[in-house]
Amino acid sequence: MDQHTTIARAQAAQARCIDNNLLEQWPDFFTQSCLYKITTLENHTLGLPAGLMHAFSRAMLVDRITALRQANIYERQLYRHIIGLPAILATEADGRVRSETPFLVVRILRQGETDLFATGRYLDLWDLGGENALLAERIVVCDSSRIDTQLALPL
Repeated sequence: MDQHTTIARAQAAQARCIDNNLLEQWPDFFTQSCLYKITTLENHTLGLPAGLMHAFSRAMLVDRITALRQANIYERQLYRHIIGLPAILATEADGRVRSETPFLVVRILRQGETDLFATGRYLDLWDLGGENALLAERIVVCDSSRIDTQLALPL
């Protein structure tokens, strides 16, 4: 299977996991030592480190999901991802692959309200060397600098 197909399938599986509320499985799409960051286009363009969500390991992602399930209080919501095809940007010296993929996320609230929640692109670093494609890095760059304060679920 080629890199495009491998990455597209991994992204579809990850989005399905989030959209179907299987959040406990979501960290399994990442390497043990990883970066997950949600930021705005403005911050990304200016090289500013500030982000809306940061995790520096799979363990931090697990903690995030545990907090969502047990500690945080937020309105129940579901996401539906629409993901474009990945563009392969580069292959690193260690064989990992950088890609960029556009996304759109629709949010459905408990009462049925549906809205366009986020658009942007995933800037990913993939480890394709194992049995499954794993993310070593995902930087979620949101097109808008206005992010709803109810950003609870991973994008």
